[in-house]
Amino acid sequence: MTVLPAEKTLVSQDAITPITVARGDGIGPEIMEAALRVLDAGGARLAVEEIVIGERLYRQGVSAGITAEAWDSLRRTGVFFKAPITTPQGGGFKSLNVTIRKGLGLFANVRPCRAYAPYVATHYPAMDVVIIRENEEDLYAGIEHRQTDEVYQCLKLITRPGTERIVRYAFDYARSVGRRKVTCFSKDNIMKMTDGLFHQIFDSIGAEYPEIEKEHMIVDIGAAKLAVAPERFDVIVAPNLYGDIVSDIAAEVAGSIGLAGSANIGDHGAMFEAIHGSAPDIAGQDIANPSGLIKAGVQMLLHIGQPEAAERIHNAWALTLEDGVHTADIYNSGISRRKVGTRDFASAVIARFGERPRKLKAARYRAGSLGVPLPKYVRPEPQDKNLVGIDVFVEWRGGNVEALARRMQSAQNGVFELKLITNRGVKVWPNGLPETFCTDHWRCRYEAKAGKQLNKAMIAELFGRLAQSGIEYVKSEHLYTFDGKPGFSLGQGQ
Repeated sequence: MTVLPAEKTLVSQDAITPITVARGDGIGPEIMEAALRVLDAGGARLAVEEIVIGERLYRQGVSAGITAEAWDSLRRTGVFFKAPITTPQGGGFKSLNVTIRKGLGLFANVRPCRAYAPYVATHYPAMDVVIIRENEEDLYAGIEHRQTDEVYQCLKLITRPGTERIVRYAFDYARSVGRRKVTCFSKDNIMKMTDGLFHQIFDSIGAEYPEIEKEHMIVDIGAAKLAVAPERFDVIVAPNLYGDIVSDIAAEVAGSIGLAGSANIGDHGAMFEAIHGSAPDIAGQDIANPSGLIKAGVQMLLHIGQPEAAERIHNAWALTLEDGVHTADIYNSGISRRKVGTRDFASAVIARFGERPRKLKAARYRAGSLGVPLPKYVRPEPQDKNLVGIDVFVEWRGGNVEALARRMQSAQNGVFELKLITNRGVKVWPNGLPETFCTDHWRCRYEAKAGKQLNKAMIAELFGRLAQSGIEYVKSEHLYTFDGKPGFSLGQGQ
């Protein structure tokens, strides 16, 4: 295995802020070169350490796509400016973006999505939305298992610390930059415990910000409203998966995913990137739009306390759009005046330094525009936790749920008994519906009888009896109450 060393270069002779740069894959090297030219000419004072990550390492057998030397650079600088990378499909390769975000604790993803009409086509010229997405947990924990021939599982993890941090960050962000409203997206009408926790914490923390309007929306109708009436939103906060989806919707509705930058903020550093992919089909053709990465660079400059350079670059970029100097992805013969490639677009931005847009809103930045206080989690007192049952997931091909119930009942004792069997979450025993379609994966719930106390030794005995009876169990989940309240969901139809 070949390990590629970090390469060091300078962007500015007056370098004062160290950052780590990765040129990425596909169009990444082209747009990063353009973005670095713009940052340098715009007065950014940076010392750059370049690292190699992504496809080149994957192909050399570095399964993580990143080396120990690269991690050292990221820890040393605490600021990562990253072009898109390519994760090979299949083969068990993990997303490097997710690895970096979670590895460095970059819990908050901040994506401004603004319309630039009429220079970039959109139906919603007044759109100006910021999506703040939880970045570390939810389904992106990536904990998956194949449990039977027919059933695969992905665990959705929503934690109190993770939720409290992202919700408080969203309100602090809104307060810091003068936003008027924060909207929470969740699906707590279905996932009452995980998404229910997210909604509950949103309500409790939101009460501490009386000057900011609060609302909650179920994510499906929220995403629909975002697509047809984005002007009604200001700041949106959401768990990881919903936030990922709605931020791409918002960027596209605003005009183009290619124009959107992204900040990933945490206690141990920050990462700034365009939100689009590596587009290998157009790599090396000098046609890619570097705007998303330039905009991410503006966010980075604000984060590291260089607002003058950020303002200069943002305004020159906006004026370039106004003047109709457009790359192919946003070129419109009715609006655009000149079609340019990646390099020439960067040159056009540089040529407009010191000028401000005449029609688009000019940027006026101050230090700390993204410097939102990072919330600290205060661990609550533990609740009274009591073991009251166990869900045992089994593989069963017999088809007859009554036969399965009899087998499972043979393993119960005087303390606990079989209460429920579900298939894909739907109750099928007792008194299930014959029309319910079933797979080979069954949840069998044992609960303690009234007045009885279950313990771990009894559960171990239960598994021994199930093994002796030939039951193929694949997973289990203990059932607890917390201060007397159930810490588990009912079966659908129960």
